[in-house]
Amino acid sequence: MNQYYIYILTNQNRTVLYTGVTNELKRRVGEHKAGIHPGFTKKYNVQQLVYFETYPDIRAAIDREKQLKGGSRQKKLDLINGFNRTWQDLFEQL
Repeated sequence: MNQYYIYILTNQNRTVLYTGVTNELKRRVGEHKAGIHPGFTKKYNVQQLVYFETYPDIRAAIDREKQLKGGSRQKKLDLINGFNRTWQDLFEQL
């Protein structure tokens, strides 16, 4: 059974939020941490996993990603604070 994830990463100062979707959360966050792919997360050093959700269907995960990306920063902050109040990097728990 496949699983898909939407996730939110932040930088050390918590000034930047990045939302993504993947089918392998640990691998993908590891790539962000290693700076393998050039782009937004590498440029802004966005490496800390602070939120994620799991979906059995890729279409549902993509729809949720679009919803989060289209929402306000405050809605993302509220999600993170409800899920991970201390903003701990969840990568090691995967």
